[in-house]
This record gives sequence, structure tokens and C-alpha cells, in this order.
Amino acid sequence: MDPILYSAVDGGTNDLVRQDIIANNLANANTPGFKADLYQAQVMYLTDANGGVPANGQTYIVEQPSTVDISPGPIMTTGRPLDVAVSGRGYLAVQDANGNEFYTRGGSFQINADGQLVSEKGFFVVGDGGPISIPPARSITIGSDGTISIIPLNGSRKDTAVLDRLKTVALDSGQATRSTNGLFKLAQGGIAETDPSIQVVGGALEGSNVNAVDQMVQMISANRDFEAQMKIMATVETDADKLAQILQD
Repeated sequence: MDPILYSAVDGGTNDLVRQDIIANNLANANTPGFKADLYQAQVMYLTDANGGVPANGQTYIVEQPSTVDISPGPIMTTGRPLDVAVSGRGYLAVQDANGNEFYTRGGSFQINADGQLVSEKGFFVVGDGGPISIPPARSITIGSDGTISIIPLNGSRKDTAVLDRLKTVALDSGQATRSTNGLFKLAQGGIAETDPSIQVVGGALEGSNVNAVDQMVQMISANRDFEAQMKIMATVETDADKLAQILQD
């Protein structure tokens, strides 16, 4: 394959991957707690048998695993008792049906038919004692430390009972990776330790940190880069056809 054509194909393929990542970010611009993915790639040189780089060495693009922009999104007050926004670098712990633990900034919770506190996607919300169950109550309050308190159906404020505390953990950008279910997990595996210093805001949600305008600019740039690679491929094909015609003549 012509080295120029190879580079164009390689570049175009990576531009498509870049566009997919940007499109997913834009699709989640209004998803509470969503963190934008960041495309990463590195240009490498083909080396000779001795490991050296020729003067006219060919380059190729190596796609790196995308990282996540962990900057906070805006806090939106909802007034809903089961909505929770996490401050700082904290995350809320949830479990799937198999007991696997994941972490999220999306705190739009609800109570399922079995009385269990679940996330918007149906994952079980984890507390100090495991998945949290909420009995029928007159009111539910989530404190700034994640403590869940209820007033029983036939009780008064003096009957307020503490049920559990949301498991909150602190994760840095290098510790967490996005799972296929859209939630985060530890990059090295295992379960994160509870960090009781993490504060939450009840009756509020954290908005997505996706900057739609910035993502649209990146999408336009990626699209123009892709079109440029396609033009290079078309030019190489045209030149090859003309060369073949000259040789035939």
C-alpha cells in the first residue's frame, strides 16, 4: 500500500473514533452526573531494523484509551428528597444484581417495588450496611453527610429514625475507568474504601460537565480532518490511475 494512502486510512479511521466519542458526549449533555470522555491518540514513527527512524520515516496514529474529564458539573436544585448531588471528587456507590460495585455522580434515586433504593438505571444504592432498603415513611431526608433519615408513616418529627448512610468514595482521574454500563469502576479492580469526609447536597442533582459548544467545535474539526483524509485518498487514486495510463501508453 502507498505510504501516503496508508497514513490517510489510518488518520480517517481515528477521526471516526474521535467523532464517536464526541457524539456520545453530546448525547449526554443533559444527563445528570455525566462526565465527558476525552479522546487521546499518539503519532508514532515506523522504525528500521536497528530501531532507528529513517529521514523520511512513515508515521502512524496509535489510539490511546480515552480518559474522563472529572471536572464538576453545575448543581441544579430540584427539591426532590431522593435527589443527591456529590461535592468535590466524591462518588456514590451502587451495585448491580450480581453484587458488583460501581461508582456514579448521578444521584437521581427512587424506591423500587421491593422497597430498595435504586439509581435511575436500576442499580442498588449502597450504604454502610450494603444495599439500602427504605420502609414506608412519611418523609425521607438525606443529610449533607449522606445520612438517610425517615419519619414513619404514623410518626412525628420526634420519631425520626436514621436508616443508613450513603457510601461515598473519593476517586482521582487515574483511579477510575468507565465501565460498559456507563458507570465507573476502579481501574485496578476491587472496591473503593468509604470516605466519610465527602459531602452531598440533598434535593439537588449535578448536571453534565459536557460543554455543548466546545464539543460541537471539536466535532466540526474532526469532520474536516476526516474529509481532508478522504481527499488525500482520492488524490492518490487519481494519481495512480494517471500513472497506469501513462505506462500503458
